[in-house]
Amino acid sequence: MLSAMRAIFAGFTLLLATSAWAGTAKDFTLRDVDGQEVKLSQYAGKVVILQFWATWCGPCKVEMPHLQKMYKELGPKGLVVLSVSSDDARNSAQVKPYIRKSGYTFPVLLDKESTVTATYNPPKTLPFLVIIDKNQNIAHEHSGYNPGDEVGVRAEVEALLAQ
Repeated sequence: MLSAMRAIFAGFTLLLATSAWAGTAKDFTLRDVDGQEVKLSQYAGKVVILQFWATWCGPCKVEMPHLQKMYKELGPKGLVVLSVSSDDARNSAQVKPYIRKSGYTFPVLLDKESTVTATYNPPKTLPFLVIIDKNQNIAHEHSGYNPGDEVGVRAEVEALLAQ
């Protein structure tokens, strides 16, 4: 009986999480580490991973090489990774040197005022991924990072790319 109740609760929690993210992704404009404006809507027709991270977040730093690999391999098929730094204005100067030193080539956006973070990741959980389909609908979200999570994320992205 207890295991059945847990299963019902888990299903209900999943339903709530899914329904909270259902719908069209809200457009935004942020500047990248080079000062260029980037709008989410410019990637309509592509699958987009929004990754929320910070320079002080250890699990974020472990997740990022997996996103770089996916971006390199699946970018030609229509994947875009937009890495949104949640570092505040005080720490944002550390973002560009970290990205350059690490060799990441996906766009890294600065959300110094936390406006985009507040829209997509109100609890400010890091790392946090939002996967947006080709029609700019929110398809999936992932909170935190555990080794192996990248396998599931890649499968979700490949399924969306195939649609």
